[in-house]
Amino acid sequence: MKSLIAQSHSLSDPAVQLDVINNHTEKIKSFDKFEDKLENIGLHPLKPTGIEIFQINVGYMCNMTCKHCHVDAGPDRKEIMTKETLQQCLGALKDSDIDTVDLTGGAPEMNPHFRWFVDEVSKLGKHIIVRSNLTILDTRKFEDLPKFMADRGVEITCSLPFYSKRRTDIQRGEGTYDKSMKVLKLLNEIGYGKEDSGLMLNLVYNPVGAFLPGDQESLKQQYKERLWKDHGIVFNDLFTITNLPISRYLNFLVESDNLEEYMEKLITSFNPSAAMGVMCRNTISIGWDGSLYDCDFNQMLKMKTNHGAPDHIKDWDLEKLNNREIVTDQHCFGCTAGAGSSCGGAVT
Repeated sequence: MKSLIAQSHSLSDPAVQLDVINNHTEKIKSFDKFEDKLENIGLHPLKPTGIEIFQINVGYMCNMTCKHCHVDAGPDRKEIMTKETLQQCLGALKDSDIDTVDLTGGAPEMNPHFRWFVDEVSKLGKHIIVRSNLTILDTRKFEDLPKFMADRGVEITCSLPFYSKRRTDIQRGEGTYDKSMKVLKLLNEIGYGKEDSGLMLNLVYNPVGAFLPGDQESLKQQYKERLWKDHGIVFNDLFTITNLPISRYLNFLVESDNLEEYMEKLITSFNPSAAMGVMCRNTISIGWDGSLYDCDFNQMLKMKTNHGAPDHIKDWDLEKLNNREIVTDQHCFGCTAGAGSSCGGAVT
């Protein structure tokens, strides 16, 4: 399966994606607007609470091409953050009290400067999270990384669509589940997920179909029971993340004729409490080319930081970024539906 951009698909264009989620049908055109919802609860314009998480997308290259991927990542994507841009990220971090550096992709491990950058961030005393698809750690080129990350206390957060083989492989490709179990066992062997080891191992659940995730705590218990019973695997936490109508998941919604119903579901499930805690309020997202975004989803839609805030890492200004107005659109309903959704799971 090729990425949408490799297919020259119309939905590889962020402007087309935004037009579809706003105007695809007459009913969609009539839906409540996200800005109006924020206005009704006194949150417009949406402002940061202070940047605590520095999330860097170090490249869209990936060894997998998952059906739900909002990044449209894959082996055919060549966008990779350069060492120069990573140096600019280090410069910004040195001058701030931001505690957490969150590395994502694609498969962040595939960036050729990954090991060097993790070492440099570790020297700054920052907490590092790596978002892994697990299967990348089952390849010869990257088989040293579990031990490398453990030695530096890196927190690993990894995608596992479900605790069963069938549902995982449907979303991420045949053989994914078996490889994921193999890597999870390896991570357990070196201490990840074990009580009192200090090595955090978290799983991420994304719904396979056009529906919202179930209760996070309930799913966590189900995962813990099944993975221990079936494979003797342990982990620390489970995060439920709502699929946003972006890129490949948007394509799925359009092709399956579920877009209208899904958008309506997100909008009618709007939760003011979740809106208060959306991740864009305490996170800044840095794209592979150094551009700045309010979140990873805005990054995929090329919606840069705005309203007087710098929009590139070379112009980093923490004060201006902490006082910016967050850029929103209809996709933002995905983070405020039900219990809410963030890179750290449910919000409420």
